[in-house]
Amino acid sequence: MDFDLIIVGGGSAGLTAGIYGARAGLKTLILEAGITGGQITQTADIENYPGYPEGDGFTLTDIFRKQAESFGCEIRNEEVTEIEKGKITTSAQVLVCKGIILAMGTKAAKLGVEGEEKFTGRGVSYCATCDGMFYRDKIVAVVGGGDAAVEEALFLTKFAQKVYIIHRRDQLRATKIIGERAEKNEKIEFIWDSVVEKIDGDSKVSTISLKNVKTNEKQNLTADGIFIYAGTQPQTELVKDFITLDDKGFIITDQNQKTNIPLIYAAGDICQKSLRQVVTAAADGAVAAFNLEKELSEQNL
Repeated sequence: MDFDLIIVGGGSAGLTAGIYGARAGLKTLILEAGITGGQITQTADIENYPGYPEGDGFTLTDIFRKQAESFGCEIRNEEVTEIEKGKITTSAQVLVCKGIILAMGTKAAKLGVEGEEKFTGRGVSYCATCDGMFYRDKIVAVVGGGDAAVEEALFLTKFAQKVYIIHRRDQLRATKIIGERAEKNEKIEFIWDSVVEKIDGDSKVSTISLKNVKTNEKQNLTADGIFIYAGTQPQTELVKDFITLDDKGFIITDQNQKTNIPLIYAAGDICQKSLRQVVTAAADGAVAAFNLEKELSEQNL
């Protein structure tokens, strides 16, 4: 038996599961294809994680990583290509395990409009923290009205001379405190009830075509870049054929984070839930690892 527990995904949920699994005496491995810490590493400001009122996402998850490793959890940077009960195949090897925790998280959803793919990396971005510094003294647009979109718009005001927030509704979905900050920021201008129809330019983005969903009026917005926050998609491609998912592709678990398959649990943003934050991901990871270890003990595995 290679490992007692393999965790697929090294974000907040996966790292917390690693802490709890290794601390419980399980031989634990985390597999992460990208940056250890997950999407939150791209967040410039974390202010709602208990005990961490100020700081960035990378620093916070690096604390998680160090704590997991201090208990003996191993972390490998390998892409998982196949998941089966009791077996994980990666780009490098096949690993056998007793239990699995799925913590692959989500990825940015795309608008699916003309020009989006063509200009990705040339004015189209999904990460203001990654690319914001390239737009110093330029004009940019942010698509979306949730917390992520508005927080990133606020971050972009550190560089850009003007930030448009394009939202298909007439009010934000973001929490009140974040929305109020954006409304008070002189660099931010809202374009309500509007959707992007096309992204255009020559070698890079220069024009965004918009349509008002209420009046059908169209306009061309001049901008040097567009940051898209149109929601997220769960990364469940590898398990969609045997793990029960909801109609949006998120994993359905019970209160113990258990899936429909014995000894396979899920944690974090990949799960069906009402709130996706670092604190809820960490909680899921702890619950999943605790109950998986309990199930292994009950079966004398």
